[in-house]
Amino acid sequence: MKKVYFDDIIACIFVLITILTVVANVGMRYFFNSPIRSAEEIATICFIWSVFIGGASCYRKKMHMGIDILVQIMPSKYRKIVELFVNIIVAMITGTAFCLSLKFTYISRIKPTAVLGISSAYVNSALIVGFGLIFIYTIIEILKIFKKKGDNDE
Repeated sequence: MKKVYFDDIIACIFVLITILTVVANVGMRYFFNSPIRSAEEIATICFIWSVFIGGASCYRKKMHMGIDILVQIMPSKYRKIVELFVNIIVAMITGTAFCLSLKFTYISRIKPTAVLGISSAYVNSALIVGFGLIFIYTIIEILKIFKKKGDNDE
């Protein structure tokens, strides 16, 4: 049985809400000439969440595009070094982005959204979750590399 991860489920739910909201708004506008006032904002918020959670999910599954032609021709020993180096750089970048998104979300908590009037922190929290998950997944990959290295030494 295929393992299902929470980030996949959450991203799918937000995509589904985005689609349903847009379709409902189009239907209301077309058939009743009365669009849903907050539909665009709800769809935008859900889309933002689906992008950041979905991005983390893609990173976990190694589905992001990369150009690794040079790495492929390297000996296995050097590939591991490059992989470790890249993961350390990604951890540093996403760790920094995570910290900055905490500050940004904290500052934005007092700014309400245009239509719903809810705190922008609810929208910007997607940054915290997305970058946090990528950081965690990167640390897990780094630990796996060290574990593989330890297994090869024996």
